[in-house]
Amino acid sequence: MFLNKSVPTPHHHKLETKLSTTSPNYTGLVRFLVEPFLDSPGSLRIDCEMSNTLKRAWIRIAFDPTDKGKVLGRGGRNIQAIRTVVTAAAELAGQSVYLDIYGNNSHSPDGSDEEEKIFPPKSRTGNTPGSFSKPRFRR
Repeated sequence: MFLNKSVPTPHHHKLETKLSTTSPNYTGLVRFLVEPFLDSPGSLRIDCEMSNTLKRAWIRIAFDPTDKGKVLGRGGRNIQAIRTVVTAAAELAGQSVYLDIYGNNSHSPDGSDEEEKIFPPKSRTGNTPGSFSKPRFRR
């Protein structure tokens, strides 16, 4: 490549990145990211709690239970992408963030309230009946 010494080289100005003392608008960001997945965006509830001393934010969201599959996505891909974006915004501000999803209480026929419970997936290894320690091969 030919460099012409008579042409002055452009001076690149350093971009100054100043961390502001204010935190990102987590409520607006989460609303922007979650609402497209909802059939009824009016059901979305967002609660953001900040701890200035610990530089942490806790975000809790709730929405209509019928939209849960869309928000979570196949294998949790959608919610993981949302968490990644929110975490990146928090890191730019020098904070950490936790995003939790709260399910609405479903009313059982007998009138009592049952809270939705999500259990971790069952392990395929171990000493539980029906578990496999080695793959089976057919001959």
